[in-house]
Amino acid sequence: MRLDKFLSQQLGISRNLVGRELRAGRVTVNGDIVKSGSEKIQPDDEVAYDGNVLQQLNGPRYFMLNKPEGYVCSTDDPINPTILYFIDEPVAEKLHAAGRLDMDTTGLVLLTDDGQWSHRVTSPKHHCEKAYLVTLAHPLAADTAEQFTAGVQLHGEKHLTKPAALEVIDEHQVRLTISEGRYHQVKRMFAAVGNHVVALHRERIGEIALDPTLEPGEYRALTEQEVGSIYGSGMD
Repeated sequence: MRLDKFLSQQLGISRNLVGRELRAGRVTVNGDIVKSGSEKIQPDDEVAYDGNVLQQLNGPRYFMLNKPEGYVCSTDDPINPTILYFIDEPVAEKLHAAGRLDMDTTGLVLLTDDGQWSHRVTSPKHHCEKAYLVTLAHPLAADTAEQFTAGVQLHGEKHLTKPAALEVIDEHQVRLTISEGRYHQVKRMFAAVGNHVVALHRERIGEIALDPTLEPGEYRALTEQEVGSIYGSGMD
């Protein structure tokens, strides 16, 4: 990668400003001052700005976060705090959520800078399952599971929802597994059958389950097996 492109990404400034910093002698590569932005850097080169080493990114990155309530899944929001608050990684702003959660929904969020991978997670044609723990305001009606298997009509939409699996935990708490990602889908499905969701927690995406050791706000890198499972889940 060219040095000026790397510095622009790392410092979050334009290449014109990078050129100014280079000419000022503020950048070193392996301890030597470099003033040319066209210099090619290798993965094992040590690049420093004002003596602070900048970490190179070696390939795409994949993380899971246990999202707490009160944070939005966009990476830039002028009003609300975002999930990037919890991510202590170089150039964290390059990451995006592969499948967002509402501000009041908690649980599993996947973050990556690999657009093709996140498309596999979110694209309807890949049928990547999402499992949610749902807390309801009213006791579950006896025929809800049957209705969800058949598909329900969401307000303002033409087509029924795809078959969804409902596991009853008790009369106020269920586990719902869906293979779509319509806007506010889980909440709207229960509204369609006369109930109301008071708490929603995502437990799983595809074969990737939320790590039970992660406290709200904690995150970890995905394993190679977890990353690869996205390409093996669902149908093409």
